[in-house]
Amino acid sequence: MSVSLPTPAPAVSVPPLRNAAAPARTPVTTVAPPTPEQLLAFVRRTAADPELVGRLPLDPEGRTWIRLEGPGGSEAWLIGWPPGAETGWHDHGGSHGAFATAAGELREESVAVPLPTSGWQSLELATDVDRTRHLPAGRSRSFGTHHVHQVVNASEERHAVSVHAYYPPLPLMRRYSRRGQTLRLELVERPEAW
Repeated sequence: MSVSLPTPAPAVSVPPLRNAAAPARTPVTTVAPPTPEQLLAFVRRTAADPELVGRLPLDPEGRTWIRLEGPGGSEAWLIGWPPGAETGWHDHGGSHGAFATAAGELREESVAVPLPTSGWQSLELATDVDRTRHLPAGRSRSFGTHHVHQVVNASEERHAVSVHAYYPPLPLMRRYSRRGQTLRLELVERPEAW
């Protein structure tokens, strides 16, 4: 929150006050940024809310979403995944986050190595950096600021629903293509693009 302060008046010599009570101060409250643990608790709690999850319209052709109010100014989303839907390889522009599966099952494929954020177009990855996690309903995970992954609903017949939260709110997303062990930066998206 930004607060504008009045321009100070010119300095004036004032004799000290004796036996006077200090003027009352209005407490300033600031919201601490949410920790990865708080984001994880939020996505778990939200994914376990059947009423909220039931409000998400599901489309057989593409992903659907509802923006949510995340904790401490975080960005949060409830996302529906039709059979076969996937995100493609991407990162979160330096934000940390968490997600939980509310229905169905998602598969997360990630690269377990921090990538440079600038100064490259293509990288050859070592053969031991790939990780795969299966996240059925009720499972969740958090991730750090340098996380590169793709999320997939591998089911051929069933929708999946998940809850995601990021802090700070996503400043950008970098999208990558992947061929074998070669990861190539393809696009940088700003929030206005999604």
